[in-house]
Amino acid sequence: MLTKRIIPCLDIKNGRTVKGINFVDLRDAGDPVELAEIYAKTGADELVFLDISATEERRRTLADLVLRVAEKVNIPFTVGGGISSVEDVDILLHNGADKVSINSSAVKNPQLINDLVAKFGSQCIVVAIDAKQIDGEWIVHLVGGKVPTELNLFQWAKEVEDRGAGEILFTSMNHDGTKDGFANEALAKLSTELNIPIIASGGAGNMQHFTDTFVKGKADAALAASVFHFKEIEIKDLKEELKRNNIPIRL
Repeated sequence: MLTKRIIPCLDIKNGRTVKGINFVDLRDAGDPVELAEIYAKTGADELVFLDISATEERRRTLADLVLRVAEKVNIPFTVGGGISSVEDVDILLHNGADKVSINSSAVKNPQLINDLVAKFGSQCIVVAIDAKQIDGEWIVHLVGGKVPTELNLFQWAKEVEDRGAGEILFTSMNHDGTKDGFANEALAKLSTELNIPIIASGGAGNMQHFTDTFVKGKADAALAASVFHFKEIEIKDLKEELKRNNIPIRL
C-alpha cells in the first residue's frame, strides 16, 4: 500500500508566508525559505507553495523564491499561483520546483492541462480545485475563492483527470482555516470516482482530523498550514500518531 503524505502548505503574499480563515483575514506566519527548511528537516513528505497574490509581473519574484527554497530542501515541492502558460512552468521547474499547481488558469483554459502534461509529464502537473458547498452542491471557485463558477466539483475533477493531470489538490472553502476537520464526504467521493491521488486541504485542527481524512476521506495526502506554522502540531508527533492508528506513513 502506498504511504500517505503529510504536506505543509505555505501561502505566499509579498514574499512572506500568510494564513487566513475561509480565505480571508490573513496574518503573517514567517519566512517561507526558513519554514521550508524546517519542514524538510522535521519529516514533511512534500511542500506546497502557493503565491496567493500572483500576477504576471511577480512571476520573477516567485521564480527567485523557488530557487532559494530548492537550495535548502531535499523533498519534493509544488509551486502554484498565477501560472498560465508552458513558459511559466518551464521557468519554475528550471529553478528547482518538482511540480506545479494550476487552478484558475485551468478552468479558463482547460487545454492548458493537456499542453502541460504533453510537455512536462502528468507526474508534475497538479490541478488545485477550490470549492464551496452551496445548497448541497459543491461549486468550483476561482481567484483565491473569490469568483464562483458554474462548475460542479466532481464533474470538473473528472475532466481534470481525463486531461492527464497527475494529482488533484482539493480545498474545501467551507472548512479552510476553521480547524473543524477536512471535507471527508466530498474527499471520499472524489477518491472513489477518480484514479489519481487526491490531496485533502482545508480544516486541519488536530491529529484526529488527519486520521479521519485518510480513513473516512480516503485521501492520499493531507495538506495543512496554520497547525504546522504556529506549532500546534509537530509533524514528527503527527506521523507517530498516524502509525499507531495503522495509517501507512513514512517516519
